Amino acid sequence: MLTTRFTEALGIEHPIVQGGMMWVGRAELAAAVSEAGGLGIITALTQPTPADLVKEIERTRAMTDKPFGVNLTILPSINPPPYDEYRRAIVDAGVTIVETAGSNPEPHMGMFRDHGVRVIHKCTSVRHALKAQSVGVTAVSIDGFECAGHPGEDDVPGLVLIPAAADRLTIPFIASGGFADGRGLAAALALGADGINMGTRFMCTEESPISETVKRRIVEATELDTNLIFRSLRNTARVARNSVSDEVVDILARGGQFEDVRPLVAGARGRKVFETGDLEAGIWTVGLVQGLIHDIPPAGEVVRRIVEEAETILRARLDQFRAPALHG
Repeated sequence: MLTTRFTEALGIEHPIVQGGMMWVGRAELAAAVSEAGGLGIITALTQPTPADLVKEIERTRAMTDKPFGVNLTILPSINPPPYDEYRRAIVDAGVTIVETAGSNPEPHMGMFRDHGVRVIHKCTSVRHALKAQSVGVTAVSIDGFECAGHPGEDDVPGLVLIPAAADRLTIPFIASGGFADGRGLAAALALGADGINMGTRFMCTEESPISETVKRRIVEATELDTNLIFRSLRNTARVARNSVSDEVVDILARGGQFEDVRPLVAGARGRKVFETGDLEAGIWTVGLVQGLIHDIPPAGEVVRRIVEEAETILRARLDQFRAPALHG
């Protein structure tokens, strides 16, 4: 068993987290991951209202009695969701683990702390991780440049970012971006992380509530089949390469602004991809790690397989380096 500071702090068996993903983090997937000993996460803003979130929490509890969390992504917006109401719903429902992402979680920390909620904050840089540590989060999830969605603007991959974080942080942290198998977990632990967070790998599982067409596309795709959009706007996002994201890249490369691509990147269009399987309906997020994904297994099997692979790799390496050198 791979026991780390993170598993001990969160009360879970395996150092594997299913990150919160818009339209993907629903009860069936989160419960399957948690039931296998990882940490499943349901996504608050996937639910249209705080009351619907409470119902989704109840559905998750009906499927597992093991720990799971709720993702609350906090982003600046002209018409923001009622974050305070979602936060209150999380607390009132008795959830004790929250994954925050986007903006500084500090405004939410008081209520979470008062109700015994442990917060994992998602960061894309060491400086942001240190800030999160200073406001009292239990752990951070640090995203390398390989990740799906927003990798930040520093372009630092995990091979450098993970040990850099290990050198500076005193709280547990997990690595995100580029993880899909036991080799990745073993590497993350060796680099100083206390576990891994996976999005794309869990998108491509039986319990993932997205179209089978999208899952098959992930299996068929390689690490070359993503686009980085919004680079010129300093709001970089990694998405699947398709005709829509190609057009967005082209418009912005010719000096276009966000208003010129707004109709192409609307969230409703991305949701349509996941729901209908029309791969050209809009932009949708996926990581470079799709090049390492070759099947669509149950989510619990993914957790167990990765842990077993990592344990085997770590034991084999340790035995190899302990063995006396043989000379002819």
